[in-house]
Amino acid sequence: MYKRILVATDGSPLSEKAVETALSLAALSKATLIALKVVPRYPVSYFEGGLPVDAGDVKRIEKQWSDAAKALLDQIKAQGDAMGVAVKPVVVKSDLVAEAIISAAKKHKCDLIVMASHGRKGIKRLLLGSETQHVLTHSHIPVLVLR
Repeated sequence: MYKRILVATDGSPLSEKAVETALSLAALSKATLIALKVVPRYPVSYFEGGLPVDAGDVKRIEKQWSDAAKALLDQIKAQGDAMGVAVKPVVVKSDLVAEAIISAAKKHKCDLIVMASHGRKGIKRLLLGSETQHVLTHSHIPVLVLR
């Protein structure tokens, strides 16, 4: 059935549901699970509305974000180990979340992407956009969306 499943997570409760589903699918199909966390880059431009931040502080903040991502993915790996599922944790630094998900799925030769939909509606969806919608419309790999 599936050989490599990519699950994108942000650590939210709905995202945890996607991880549980992806782990179950991977266990059923004896697939490898690629657990992906996309970490944003710290905005350093004065024009983005932020205060100027020292380069050392930027590195420290980005390291904190990366460390938190690794800790989250280590938890998923531990869950996979308990279920007999091979989990490969992947942290990607990018401000373009959907593109990073699609790119990682291609790079790791995944045949399924599993992710959560946060179910934003109305003006919030228009303003915030939908990473899930972007992945759905631009991926050539099948996408399983959980709500």
